[in-house]
Amino acid sequence: MNAGDTAWILVSAALVMLMTPGLAFFYGGMVRSKSVLNMLMMNFVALGVVGVLWVLYGYSLSFGDDAFGGLVGNTSKAGLSGTVTSALGTGPTQADPVGHQYPELAFVMFQLMFAIITVALISGAIADRTRFWAWMLFVALWATIVYFPVAHWVFAFSSDTTVGGWIANNLKALDFAGGTAVHINAGAAGLALAIVLGKRVGWPKDTGRPHNVPFVLLGASLLWFGWYGFNAGSALTAGSLASVAFTTTTVATAAAVLGWLLVEQLKFGKPTTLGAASGAVAGLVAITPAAGFVNPIGAVAIGLIAGVLCALAVSLKFKLGLDDSLDVVGVHLVGGLTGTLLIGFFATTEVNSAGANGLFYGGGFDQLGKQAVAAFAVLGYSFVITLVLGFLIKITIGFRVAKEDEVAGVDEALHAESAYDFGGLGTSGGLTGNASRPTGAHSALEGTKA
Repeated sequence: MNAGDTAWILVSAALVMLMTPGLAFFYGGMVRSKSVLNMLMMNFVALGVVGVLWVLYGYSLSFGDDAFGGLVGNTSKAGLSGTVTSALGTGPTQADPVGHQYPELAFVMFQLMFAIITVALISGAIADRTRFWAWMLFVALWATIVYFPVAHWVFAFSSDTTVGGWIANNLKALDFAGGTAVHINAGAAGLALAIVLGKRVGWPKDTGRPHNVPFVLLGASLLWFGWYGFNAGSALTAGSLASVAFTTTTVATAAAVLGWLLVEQLKFGKPTTLGAASGAVAGLVAITPAAGFVNPIGAVAIGLIAGVLCALAVSLKFKLGLDDSLDVVGVHLVGGLTGTLLIGFFATTEVNSAGANGLFYGGGFDQLGKQAVAAFAVLGYSFVITLVLGFLIKITIGFRVAKEDEVAGVDEALHAESAYDFGGLGTSGGLTGNASRPTGAHSALEGTKA
């Protein structure tokens, strides 16, 4: 048992947990003031739903011994059977691919936080118009049918006692911390749900602005902070690889901020606070799969490319007629694809001997091909299954709020609450004084232009 590694994993799990409230503020600042509580709740309840499912069967399906040819784990660890350490400090330990030892429950909690944030990410695509209990049902079904199997594909490495998933062990695509399992997975699901629920009332003519930009920047900052647990924590040891992942996460994110702001300056003549926050998230997304496989220069290149591509991608929804409310597709799907594929160019075994050399380091196109197969397999699976789940919920219990509730504000309609009381400012009726303020997207300038 390595106490230092155990401490690092537990701290990292806590950092990743903080990302979900951070995401809630990031998304919450971009929606209407009359739907901010609903947005916060859609993120927060993921902690509750996924947390319970993870204990019952989620961890087992994700990290149990393989059951169907690398597609899903078995139920041997259901109820976290066999993972609990006794009061005397003895009990099962988990070994990562390079042999570091730590309590299995530390790993259980670390990976739980990944499952929670992945589900929460999807909510931004359907902001302002989603029924709360329908969302709760979707979270439970999607985590079970999509996230848990995909996590098995990507994260479950085979050992002397277990057999893991097909992407990690058969295909041998590289994903250090979840570019495929988290970001491509959530981005593809967001695309499917945006199609299922359709456009908001008044969109695209009424594209709107964020109701609270400081919330957005606060949320992005919390995400950046928590992401060190996400990426550096995925080294599963407090050593040199964690230091590399910490460094690449920092410099890629910094470069992505600059890339996004450059696009805004060239397209609109002004850089925005919202653009800086969005660029940071785009960089964090893109470096996630590559954090432990590339050097700092490669990380800067990945971040800069992702910042530019994601900034350009958010414009496409207006041309395509896709109301992805908070640009989950433009940032997480495009950013996840960018980072996953660029591993095939920038990966080097000088950083991580367990990885591979990309094209720029003499590895040819072999690793790039593996990265593409992994990325598009996850994209296709998540999109198709989410589309089916979304339509089933829509035709059974209904997925979207009534039009009048959407216009009046989902906070009052669904939760009987309002985030702000403007009664003392000379307005009446709670939120009615601000009810017409439109919702936001990652680029206020883009929305204004559209």
